[in-house]
Amino acid sequence: QEQLVQSGGGLVEPGGSLTLSCTAQSFAINADAMSWYRQVPGEERELVALITIPGGTRKYADSVKGRFTISRANGEKKVYLQMNRLKPEDTGMYYCKAKVGVLNYFGRGTQVTVSS
Repeated sequence: QEQLVQSGGGLVEPGGSLTLSCTAQSFAINADAMSWYRQVPGEERELVALITIPGGTRKYADSVKGRFTISRANGEKKVYLQMNRLKPEDTGMYYCKAKVGVLNYFGRGTQVTVSS
């Protein structure tokens, strides 16, 4: 059973916007943070945005500050990543992650391509 279901992503022109969403199954009721990571071929997965639960403290990579917004809804089982003013360097596979104690769960990933 897929534990983190992702949706959104696709192809967008530079300057455009996309919204990613991630719905966690019931295990995530005990999650203490949810986040989004990005990975490009040949590089390590990097943290893009994080939100703590239940405090709602947000953290962003320097490269996306002021352009991306992470938020949560539905009793904290759903998290969004609103991406505005997208740049070609934002291209990559985006993964949702739920941190439950010492365990980390990743979604299957969704591709975001920023290109004209």
